[in-house]
Amino acid sequence: MKSIEKQTRIDGIDKKILRYLMEDARTPVLEIARNIGISGAAIHQRLRKLEKSGLLTGSRFILNPKALGYTTTAYIGIFLDKAMSNPYAVQQLKKIPEVLECHYTTGNWSILIKILCRDNEHLMQLLNKKIQQIEGVSRTETFISLDQSIDRQIQI
Repeated sequence: MKSIEKQTRIDGIDKKILRYLMEDARTPVLEIARNIGISGAAIHQRLRKLEKSGLLTGSRFILNPKALGYTTTAYIGIFLDKAMSNPYAVQQLKKIPEVLECHYTTGNWSILIKILCRDNEHLMQLLNKKIQQIEGVSRTETFISLDQSIDRQIQI
C-alpha cells in the first residue's frame, strides 16, 4: 500500500464518485457520470488522480468467510520477549494464511493480529502449533469475536 505523505484534498464531486464506488465498486463509470452530471472521461481522470495520491488503493471482491466454512474470528494479543523480535515475528505471521491483519500496538502487547478459523479447534491448533511456536513469542492473549456488529469504512 502506498504511504500517504500529506492529506489528499478532495472536492464535492470526488466525494460523490467515491460514495458510489464505496457502496459498490462495480458501479459502471458511465452510470456514476450520468447521476453526477459529468462525463465518463472526467470520472476516469479524477479516479486516476485519487489513485496517484494514494487515497484509493484498488478495488476488490469481499469473500463471505462463513460460506467457506470459517466461522471463528479471533483477535490475539502477542507478547514478545523483546522488541527486536517484532520484524521476525511479523515475517513468520505472514506465512500463516489465517492471519488477516497484523498491527504493532502500544500497551501490553507488541502485536495484535486478527485471524479467521474454521472453528475453535482450528483456532487452538493455530495457537499451539504455529503462533506460539514463533521464536520470540512469550505468550498470547486471545479474544474470540462473537459477532461483528459494525463493518464500515471511514465516511467522506
